Amino acid sequence: MPYLQEKVDNLTKPKGSLGRLEELAIQIGAIQQTLTPALHKPYHVIFGGDHGIVAEGVSYSPAEVTPQMVFNFMEGGAGINFLARQHGFSMKVVDSGINYDFNGLENLIDLKVRMGTRNYLHESAMTREEYELCIERGSAVVDECFQEGSNIISFGEMGIGNTSSSSMWMTCLTGIDLSQCVGAGSGFDSEGVKRKYSILKQALDNYKGNGSVEDILCYFGGYEMVMAVGAMLRAAELKMVILIDGFIMTNCLLAASKLHPEVLEYSIFGHQGDETGHKLVLDYLQAKPLLFFGLRLGEGTGAVCAYPLVDSAVRMINEMSTFKHAKVTKYFE
Repeated sequence: MPYLQEKVDNLTKPKGSLGRLEELAIQIGAIQQTLTPALHKPYHVIFGGDHGIVAEGVSYSPAEVTPQMVFNFMEGGAGINFLARQHGFSMKVVDSGINYDFNGLENLIDLKVRMGTRNYLHESAMTREEYELCIERGSAVVDECFQEGSNIISFGEMGIGNTSSSSMWMTCLTGIDLSQCVGAGSGFDSEGVKRKYSILKQALDNYKGNGSVEDILCYFGGYEMVMAVGAMLRAAELKMVILIDGFIMTNCLLAASKLHPEVLEYSIFGHQGDETGHKLVLDYLQAKPLLFFGLRLGEGTGAVCAYPLVDSAVRMINEMSTFKHAKVTKYFE
């Protein structure tokens, strides 16, 4: 780290004048343990899953939107698709637990654990065995990306109801009151948010688990969310740069960090979105998001949208001349 700081300070610019680009360059150099970091074959992975709690009316969007959007991803017509094309990301779409039979849809990765989680208003969303399977399968997807030459990865999700599950993780893992964790999701008005909160508060009151991180992730989680947790932990093990998206993926990182705090050192926060609670969980993690664009689509769009800034940071440390090399008088100590 001192050598990285020294290199950045000796580029032909006033010290600190490239702001967050300097911080990013140092972070990426530290992740890769080199003074000349590089980004290779960026990958974006979308995990999809359905949530039993949707039966209680906690989402503005109907459950059938989850498989419909998967078809849209596969046909290249979603928001994340144009951003991935623009910024040169390869994509993988994973069926983690969608309540739909895709009948061998070409290029969809079938890692389905079950046809959607159980309804956590009444019981745990998943069993401990299913949780372990999700961690293992999320990790395996990252292994594939790494073996294909990737050293930077982002994650997205598709799962109607997963803002509710993220709110439950957030309140349980941070202690922030549930009322501050619940937002509009895919489009609720203020009355809809109140109904959503009431149902989630009832689910929280009904919870009789042991309060461990693993138990909370099992009880209130989604298969796609737990796979993302496993994926993030594996990416950190492999010393990959991890780009973090919005409310749901930030809560997945929160969960991952409760299991292994070191994962935060590998994470770059793409943006602060409009979903209620996102700023609060970012603040809890002492995160510094790169973009404030009012994004709330999910899919990983905010993470991929921020990629050019990460690329700029790496170009800065590699392509700018030093004062000595450029024969420019260094005008500060």
